[in-house]
Amino acid sequence: MARRLRARQLMARGVPIQGVVIVLLAIVCFFLVSKMFGSHDSEAAKDVVDTFYSLEKESNFAEAWELFHPNMKAKFEKNHYIQDRNHVFMQHFGVTTFEYELGAAKKMEGWTMSMQPDAPPIDVVYRVPVVQHYKSKFGTFDLVQDVFVAKHEGEWLILWSYK
Repeated sequence: MARRLRARQLMARGVPIQGVVIVLLAIVCFFLVSKMFGSHDSEAAKDVVDTFYSLEKESNFAEAWELFHPNMKAKFEKNHYIQDRNHVFMQHFGVTTFEYELGAAKKMEGWTMSMQPDAPPIDVVYRVPVVQHYKSKFGTFDLVQDVFVAKHEGEWLILWSYK
């Protein structure tokens, strides 16, 4: 009874109920769709960082290297990367594994990997803060690094900053 009275009052003011309902549904749908598609890329970027550090944690440096963006692969030959990562972290620091935490992915535009004037900017990257926790023969320490992820040929790949 009260609903009918309220509906009649709205109709008397010239506000069609169906129009109000349609507008509200459109607004809700817009926010749901934008939320689904807007966070998809940031989650995909964060997932590739998680995969990269999971592989590194298992000392699978060869597979981790495969997740590098071509700009990173140009910096490190695969064999040298595998040897250097193993040598520095496992042999020098005396660690067998590490724990890590990932922060929230943040979208950035026009990012460059280095300060080189000829370094072309990458249109869209996601910055993911990473904290690696090590227990070594020198004690415990944390390595904090922002990792960047860009889409290349349809695949999200890892970049490091050299600025």
